[in-house]
Formats: sequence, structure tokens, C-alpha cells
Amino acid sequence: MALTDPMLSGGDFAHLRAFVAVGQALSFTRAAEALGVTPSALSQVVRTFEDRIGVRLLNRTTRSVSLTEAGENLLRRVAPAVAELSQAVGQARLYQERPSGAVRVHTFRSAAELYIQPILPAFRRAYPSVVLDVTVDDEVVDTVAAGYDAAIRLGEVIERDMVAVPLEPPVRQIPVAAPSYIAERGTPAHPRDLLGHDCIRWRWPGRAQPYRWEFYEDGAWFEVEVAGPLIVNSKDMALQAAIDGVGIAFSVERTARQAIADGRLVAMLEAWCEPFQGHHLCFPQQRQMNPALRAFIDTVREGASTAC
Repeated sequence: MALTDPMLSGGDFAHLRAFVAVGQALSFTRAAEALGVTPSALSQVVRTFEDRIGVRLLNRTTRSVSLTEAGENLLRRVAPAVAELSQAVGQARLYQERPSGAVRVHTFRSAAELYIQPILPAFRRAYPSVVLDVTVDDEVVDTVAAGYDAAIRLGEVIERDMVAVPLEPPVRQIPVAAPSYIAERGTPAHPRDLLGHDCIRWRWPGRAQPYRWEFYEDGAWFEVEVAGPLIVNSKDMALQAAIDGVGIAFSVERTARQAIADGRLVAMLEAWCEPFQGHHLCFPQQRQMNPALRAFIDTVREGASTAC
């Protein structure tokens, strides 16, 4: 079966819409007013359509317009379809005027607390017809394949061909431990000295091995595969365990800042802790963006600029 009908062309919706307007009004003047064009231009559109399909649809005199038998039959069949298409286009335009529908977002836990939780009240007030469907976990998923509209993730795990908008300046991770642990075990002088310490390891969800701690020296990154009594998949739990004296945790500096300031944690090995790309808001490149997604992106970006 052919995929296209040789009797139809890309401009036929405009032709059919013009014909239906005239056929229903039986007046080029009234139909032209309804369509916002001149009677002469409308007459030419209908004439072009008749010439192309090789059938007269309207009888014209200086005082009246009437439908031919072919015109009556065509009007009866296409008028409902033209009305439905016009309504569908109008409905689609509402999305541009008033964002609505669902926006599915995948975000790391830390990013949810920083960039999504704070905007929820304002976003709800501004866009009451938008439903935010937010999945919060630290697993790295294929955003598009998993059906998400957007994701917030660290720069090192951004997918190719995604638009990535930075939400914060570069960040860094630092080893931290409680003063009680340092008093008992001492302070490592170099990252490789961590091999002799109890370290609290963290595992990316969905991965078999814990994350290897990354440090920077002489212009290059290197990894240290630490060991210790605890492996978790929650960075909050790792940080709390460090505060409780279980061992050394590798924490984002921003997250540990307050505990360091009030003396519950001590930072170490900072000379080897180089900043890296922080959280980014990621979404597929697209020619026409869903207004609901655009509203979410703009709101998150505005909130991030205020937070930084």
C-alpha cells in the first residue's frame, strides 16, 4: 500500500480549509472575513484547488455561490475532519500558552535536595497544570531510553548528545573524619596512606565495586582503592558514619562544610583534592521543546542562580 495519496499534497489542508469555509458560508466575502484574508485571495485558493483535482466544487455567479454535487459530497465528508484538525492544532497551541502535562525527571539525591526541593512551592503556584514526576536515586541511567525528559547529574557522567546546563561552579571531594578517629589512628600524609586506614566506601547504585577515591597530583588524576568496615550506597549515611567515628569518608566539600565548621569533622589531604564539574541539568536537544519542560528548566536554573 502506498504511504502517500497522489491526489493529496502538503498544501491541501489550507485548500480544504478554504473550501469548507466558503462551502459552509456560501459567500466568499463572509468566508474571507472568518479566515482573515481577502475575498479575491480566497477565490484564487479555491480555484487552484479545483484546477488541481480537476473537479468544479462551486458554482459562482456575480450574486451567489452554490455547491456542485461534487462539492456537496466533498464538504459533507471533509468538514468534520477539517474542524477536528483545527481543534487539535488549537489544543496544541495551548501548551505554548499555558504549560501543562507531565515532566519526568531523574536526579541524584544531593541534586534533588539542592535544586528541586526548594523550587517546588513556587513551581506549583506558577504552573498548576504541570505534574512533576521525579525519580530520586544515584543510579546512572540512559535518560531518553528510560523515558525521562530531563536529568540532574554530575559532569563526569553526562551522556553524549545531551544539552548540559551547569547549575553550580566546580566542586571537590575531600576525605573527612571525626576528631576521635584522628586521635586514635592519626592523619594520612598522602592519599596512598589511606590504604592503612578504615575508610567508609560508597557504591554507585547498580555497580558491583565501590567507587575508587580520586585525587590529583602533578597534573594528573589517580585513584586509590581504599578499604574499610563499611560500604554504603548513601552518601548521607557515609558522612554520618564519619561523624560517628566509624572511619574516613570521602565527601563533597559543600556537604561536609557545616560539620567541619562546628568541629565534628576534620578535613584532610586537601592539597590533592582538585575541583571537578558539579551538577548539570541535562535534557535531549530538540527543535520544539514541550512548554512544561521549558518551564521546569527555567525554574531550576533560576533557583540554582539564587542558591550559588
